[in-house]
Amino acid sequence: MARTRRKRRREIKRVPRNDATLPEHDRRACPAGLLTRRQLREKGLSPGGHDPVAVLRCKHCSYRPDQSCTHPTRAWLWREDLAKPKRVPTLAQEWALDRAMAARQTCPDCQRRYIFCLPLRTQGCCNACNTGTEPTPGTYFAPPANHLLAA
Repeated sequence: MARTRRKRRREIKRVPRNDATLPEHDRRACPAGLLTRRQLREKGLSPGGHDPVAVLRCKHCSYRPDQSCTHPTRAWLWREDLAKPKRVPTLAQEWALDRAMAARQTCPDCQRRYIFCLPLRTQGCCNACNTGTEPTPGTYFAPPANHLLAA
């Protein structure tokens, strides 16, 4: 019988807080003018190519005030005055994104476009075509009608 391998404990890097490369701020103690990426997005801004100026410590590091936060849950902080407005996509970019999403949302069998992405890689079609049931009417757009000219 094979022996199970023991997991090695991850070595914790202990860096003194005063040796950290960027200033660190605790949660709910961040100075005004410094925002996370999500907060910038909510205001319609982007970092604009600038590097972060500070680190927002994770909640676990509040118990270790003398050490620097090295967890992956820490957040980077950017200055709001250096941030630039988000770029607006062109019409051609929006069309390209819509075509890409249509390819992921359209069933190749029944040609219905759903409001969610289909499991095309695993099933190859929508769940309704796979199981032979009728889908819920609010989950898809009707397929385009084939117009036949009478003349």
